[in-house]
Amino acid sequence: MNLFITGATGFIGGSLALDLKARGHAIRGLVRDDEKARKLAALGIEPVRGDLGDTALLMAEARRADGVINAASSDHEQAILALIDGVRGSGKPLIHTSGSSVIGDDVKGNALSPNVFDEETPFIVEPEKQARHALDNRVLAAEGARGIVLCNTMIYGSGKGLSRDSVQIPPLIAQARKSGVVRIVGKGINRWSNVHLDDVTTLYALALERAPAGAFYFVENGEASYAEIGEAISARLKLGPVRSWTVEEASREWGEGHARYSFGSNSRVRAKRARRELGWAPRHDSVTAWIRDEMPVD
Repeated sequence: MNLFITGATGFIGGSLALDLKARGHAIRGLVRDDEKARKLAALGIEPVRGDLGDTALLMAEARRADGVINAASSDHEQAILALIDGVRGSGKPLIHTSGSSVIGDDVKGNALSPNVFDEETPFIVEPEKQARHALDNRVLAAEGARGIVLCNTMIYGSGKGLSRDSVQIPPLIAQARKSGVVRIVGKGINRWSNVHLDDVTTLYALALERAPAGAFYFVENGEASYAEIGEAISARLKLGPVRSWTVEEASREWGEGHARYSFGSNSRVRAKRARRELGWAPRHDSVTAWIRDEMPVD
């Protein structure tokens, strides 16, 4: 297939582009600057110069491609609606990347939620995440196209493309390296489902090939608390005891949105549908083992 991928220079999109290229697909990837365009071309990905605000370009690329993957922003309404318009009536697949913070709570790291969601569980969506939830539903309802949403949990592993780092564990590590202390939000008893990047790219390939229109899939294979993750980072970096931050303190380092929802919330899900419907069989099941034993430290 000829595929168009947004976020092709990012952690998820870059890894997807290379994985799908290796599977025999031809890839065109959205890129904002000339230097990254040259690097993308050197990897065998055809660069498309532009950004998410260029709706005419996005619509044209979606119409040109056999399939589209949005691996850039989960929240950029203008871009997502342009891609939906571009595939409308074509029967083409449009895979949209969402994130499981859409069902995240606001416990500031100090409570374990009993709520564990799967694809058939009614979602509890905080007001700050209603817009993302609405965009997910717009993709699923794409008229005359195969709208698919993959809702990723905490992704770990090293990126294969131009960006090596994901958005949750690396900021914890960067702060620890800078200060000499691993810090988590609150007590860190909040838990997040997680999944290895290699298993993520496998699921995207399966969804591209097999997923029906209107399919929503959580993407997970295990869960851990932030206290457990912090302890694993501390052991890997040979640092002392993990320390607590309030949301306000963490916000000064990571921003309020990340402090509350990336690090301070519970996001517990089970990826039942992908296993049942697509035959997805993830191989990696322990983020803490990966941190302790495999995570790059250079």
